[in-house]
Amino acid sequence: MPEPITGPRPTLEAVAARAGVSRATASRVVNGGAGVRAPLVDKVRRAVEELGYVPNHAARSLVTRRNGAVAVIIAEPEFRIFSDPFFEQQVRGISRELTAHDAQLVLLWVEGPGDHDRIARYLGGGHVDGALAFSLHNDDELPALIDRARIPTVFGGRSLAGQALGVPYVDCDNRGGAREAVRHLVSLGRRNIAHIAGPRDLMAALDRVDGYHDVLIGADPALTAQGDFTVESGARAMAELLERRPDVDGVFVSNDLMASGALRTLRERGVRVPEDVAVVGFDDMASVVTSTEPELTSVHQDIEGMGRLMVKLLMRLLDGSGGPAPASVITPTALVRRASA
Repeated sequence: MPEPITGPRPTLEAVAARAGVSRATASRVVNGGAGVRAPLVDKVRRAVEELGYVPNHAARSLVTRRNGAVAVIIAEPEFRIFSDPFFEQQVRGISRELTAHDAQLVLLWVEGPGDHDRIARYLGGGHVDGALAFSLHNDDELPALIDRARIPTVFGGRSLAGQALGVPYVDCDNRGGAREAVRHLVSLGRRNIAHIAGPRDLMAALDRVDGYHDVLIGADPALTAQGDFTVESGARAMAELLERRPDVDGVFVSNDLMASGALRTLRERGVRVPEDVAVVGFDDMASVVTSTEPELTSVHQDIEGMGRLMVKLLMRLLDGSGGPAPASVITPTALVRRASA
């Protein structure tokens, strides 16, 4: 094996010389181009490894017109991002799939409307090849700002603004999953089934409310309490339900974090689960459902897998084929039974 060349940073010309090929051939191999015979590809790759050559990102961008970076925008404040394992799982899926495509993740979050201009300037500055955005609220200006940046985009979750702009999205079957959860409670013989709903400006939460009413047509409005997808809001909503309807014997909760709060309230009030009140959550996040007492029955959605799908759709938009935009994807859900219902 030849001795590595020491001294200044190795150049593409040095790689070409070591491999015994032209600079153009070496460039095509390093930049992922096609049309180079396999034996020459192997020679160039060996030369890259032997020399410790690192491609010049700026020069590569001029050739490929790609930055190798994708903005991941979460329309939630920092405290929500780091306290809700949903975001951790989705970003993990996005990161793993971007790594497989040799792309970098640039994480941006929105503390408030004041961040919109900053994000719009960044997206419009040519720093990233595309954007992935999720947890979009129905009155959010962010989708329009992203659209004006004219970069390929995929949304995580269905939103009114995204649909109006024709942006592809990845979501789970929120309404169908909610129906399955409520039907399960009905099958257990529960007669007064309540719902703890998520934020009114998130389509996922609204779809889950619709799923609840698909099964319990004409349900008493007093059996629905409002939460915001946090543990504390679930605890408060459960307390309100017990005060308004002490005869409640089943609860479908719009996410696992709120369900954990609801279970805490029931335990503090001396209400037995599932004997007195059966509880079903939504998301099936392992870090939550196995830490509750009792363990939580929940509607499973493949959160990490949806993150991967978002990247795959974005890469299809970036491939430059000029074909039709990829269709949005709705992934299935499934009820996972545990001790709470």
